[in-house]
Amino acid sequence: MNSRKVDALVAVGAFTAIMAGTYANLSWTGPGERPLDPLGMTLICVSSLSLAWRRASPLATGIVAVACGIVYYSAHYPGAFAAEPALAAIYTLASLGRRKAAIWLAAALAFPVYGLMALAEEDPPAGNAMTLLSGWLVAMVVVGEMVRSRRAYLRAVEQRAEEAERTREEAALRRAGEERLWIAQELHDSLTHSISVVNVQVAVAMELLERDPSRARDALAAIKDSGREAMSELRATLGVLRQTEPEGVEAGLAGLPRLVSRAEGTGLRVSYAVTGTPYALPPEVDRAAYRIVQEALTNVLRHAGAACSVAVTVGYDPAGIMLRVENDGEAGTAGPGMGLIGMRERAVAVGGSLTAGPGEEGFVVRAELPVPERPEPPGPERPAPVRA
Repeated sequence: MNSRKVDALVAVGAFTAIMAGTYANLSWTGPGERPLDPLGMTLICVSSLSLAWRRASPLATGIVAVACGIVYYSAHYPGAFAAEPALAAIYTLASLGRRKAAIWLAAALAFPVYGLMALAEEDPPAGNAMTLLSGWLVAMVVVGEMVRSRRAYLRAVEQRAEEAERTREEAALRRAGEERLWIAQELHDSLTHSISVVNVQVAVAMELLERDPSRARDALAAIKDSGREAMSELRATLGVLRQTEPEGVEAGLAGLPRLVSRAEGTGLRVSYAVTGTPYALPPEVDRAAYRIVQEALTNVLRHAGAACSVAVTVGYDPAGIMLRVENDGEAGTAGPGMGLIGMRERAVAVGGSLTAGPGEEGFVVRAELPVPERPEPPGPERPAPVRA
């Protein structure tokens, strides 16, 4: 049921209750009461029916109800029930947040009524229901304010709940996007490198199959090793996705010698050097460094071919590590890929940077990956001084 129908029922119920209470003499306003006549009934009817608009036009409803109440009691009509529409209108104004209007209407009804009682020849007798009017007026303002505060609190709770739900959904979508990007990067870096090595070895095997079967056999063995390592890395990636312990090869700088050896098996002349004092890296930095070098070697195979030299340098510094992969080959005819973009994304993801471009002889990839400050190892305990 909508609010207009509810307010209409409230208006009809108020009129019925006022008429029943007044004719049943359930309240007494003093010895000066006069019998209820058509004018009094009209005042009750107008003030009651105005409640049908108490939420659509609360101030207008309050003015009409209070005005009818003032005229009603000024004419000494009987019963305190005629004040009910005014009380309901004052409560509605307070509950809707219009506190000042509610207070002004309560004062507008109270002052004339109590002024008439003060100017009467006799003091209000005991049992006069109108002496309680001020208390009811204050109660309507207070209850209306409490209801308004309660509604505001519930709205705030609902808004916070909706905002939390929306935030959770956005966070879930963001995490899903990050996981998809991570999966794509892992599969791209590991599989494209292995496939590039396999392609080179297949070409070598096909060329040497009849002329030099022993070397062709070595190339086929290298293809087998590359496939096995690709499967190991794929199983490790799937193990992470399943939140289980990864099986097979873990990507990290500790695996660079193996990576360099596999690249040399394709015909590349690779030199590998480490500068500075190696130390344990955070897992995310370790993995990013390995993948950047792996992708750089893959790009050499794709774009420059196997007949070139590559220099891989890993420099350790207290603030981070520096990677440099430089080749002296010439750009081939392979189409553009996502290798450079993926390397740069990996570097940025751990707070680092990556540059790639032509060098003095060939192409250079240079990455700087910061390492969070590591706690100093505890020094030897100094013995306590001995007192003589």
